[in-house]
Order: sequence, then C-alpha cells, then structure tokens
Amino acid sequence: MYDLGKFTRKLTATLVAAVFAIVITGCGEKVSTASEASASSQSSCGTIKVANNPWVGYEANMGVFEYVAKKELGCDVVAKQLYEEVSWQGFQTGDVDIILENWGHEALAKKYINDLKLAVDLGSLGTKGIIGWYIAPWMAEKYPDILDWHNLNKYSDLFKTSESGNKGAFLDGDPSYSSNDEALMKGLKLNFKVVYTGSEDALVTAFRKSQAEKFPVIGYFYAPHWFLSEIPLKQIPLPPYTAGCDSDPNIMACDYPAYDLNKVASKKFMDSNSSAVAFVKNFNWTNADQNEVARSIAVDKLSRADAAKLWIDKHPEVVAKWLGK
Repeated sequence: MYDLGKFTRKLTATLVAAVFAIVITGCGEKVSTASEASASSQSSCGTIKVANNPWVGYEANMGVFEYVAKKELGCDVVAKQLYEEVSWQGFQTGDVDIILENWGHEALAKKYINDLKLAVDLGSLGTKGIIGWYIAPWMAEKYPDILDWHNLNKYSDLFKTSESGNKGAFLDGDPSYSSNDEALMKGLKLNFKVVYTGSEDALVTAFRKSQAEKFPVIGYFYAPHWFLSEIPLKQIPLPPYTAGCDSDPNIMACDYPAYDLNKVASKKFMDSNSSAVAFVKNFNWTNADQNEVARSIAVDKLSRADAAKLWIDKHPEVVAKWLGK
C-alpha cells in the first residue's frame, strides 16, 4: 500500500487519482493505468495466420517460426495448408497474414503488393532457391554428354514410360509447384513429356530408385533440399536466364532464375500491434539451417515442433537475434 503522508503538496491531480485508484482496489484486481494498457497492447501477439505450402523446406520454416512465436511471444499460430498461389489470395480474404517463403511469383507480387497494396515484401528469408533439371550421379558418369541439354533428345528413349508414350518422361512434382517445364520442352524442342508425380516425396523416391537400381530418371528438383546431401543429383544447365526470357508462359528457352527467397505479409498484420511483426521481419536463416530441420522431419520422422525444438536448442543466439534480445 502507498503511504500518502510521504507525498508532498506538489502531487498533481492526475497522480493523486492514480494513487487513490490503487488504494481502493486493495488486494483485489489491479487497475491498469493508460500507459500500462498501451504497453500491454504493444507487447501482445494475438493470432497469426501463416500459409504452410506443401514441401518439407517450407514445413521447416513453419515449424521454427511457429515454435518461437508460441513459446517466446505467446502467439496463437494458425497454420493454413495452402498451395503457393492460393496463399496470396488470403491477403485479400483475410485468411493469411504471412507467407514465409515466396518463390518469385512476380505477377502475384505486382497484384497484391503494388496494385492492391494488401501485402508487404519483408525482404529475404536468407535461403537461396535454385530450380532446375536433374539426373542421378550414375547417369552423369555413364553418359557424361547428357549434361549438355543439346544432347537430351539423343537419350529420350531411355526415359520412355507407359505414361509418356513415344517421348521421354520428364518428372515433375506437385502440379501446384512453380514449373516452366512444359513451356521449356516446346521452346527447346525436346522430345519429352512432363509427367507429374504428385508430390515432393514421389520425386525423392524416383531419384533414390534411379541411383540405387541404375534406373533412368530425369526431372525437376530444387534447393534448398535435404535430399541433395544424401544423393548429390547432377544439374543439367539450360540456356542462361535473362530478364524477360520467361515472359511467355507457353514457350520458353531459358533456365530458371536464381531466387533470393523472401517473406511476404499482409499490410493489415504489419500495421497491427502484434509483437510478431518485429519477429517476422528478423526471421532469417540459411539453406543449411532449413535442410537440417527438414531432414529431421522427412527422414527422422519428427513432428515439425520437435524438429524445430531440436534446432532451436542448438542455436539460441540466432533466436535471440530474431527476438531483438
């Protein structure tokens, strides 16, 4: 309790009122002052709706972001299982606050960031994205000239399947992934048919079988990905990417660009008082970091929360930096 006898007559009416409010509450609930209420509002997190796209590297991002937001900031994190392009629509419907790993999507960025001004580019996640065409190491050793794309038609018969008919089968993953492969087959005049395996796991299984059984497989793959440390797939370079070479979605003759993977958030969320605003701005890690967590999920079969905790416990200084400590 306060001893009013210690206060001088210079106390302002506001301070006297504040003291009186505290005295009359006694041992009951404390009455918050305006400044305390403001501070509480600034430090609260609230509910965050985060897009969770269907590949294990994104799941690793999601796990670590979610774990820190919950354990350190008291956030209620809602993981929204969405495809890449659908995630952007969530900025307009209010279903998505954050996309943690964006792979280009210039048209969507223009629409939601520049035109509608519903989203904000938060800069680099720190991971570097590479999409390309790959074969297993044994194929590169047995057919060294296959690494020159000009020679692919010479080998197309090796890759024929019941699904590809009289063309070589070129394997893609989930149809929702960013892929130019059908347009590239036309632009480069290659005798291959794109066959969708349906998932990231199916691609991994196909390349693993290729290496183990010397079975011919060519397909789409990408980094960051933990699998490349298990089997160092060999990339087939295509004609170098130049600005605008992929402007026609129906026919292309250039490689994928390199991606500095970035974060995107709704403007409404960024203008809120959530303590997670500063966190998502600071959230930044490397390909190796992401691969470590992703491997724990995919190979060791840990939940994303357990995989995240394992990594976080080994890197407290990184988490402290994210939280501005």
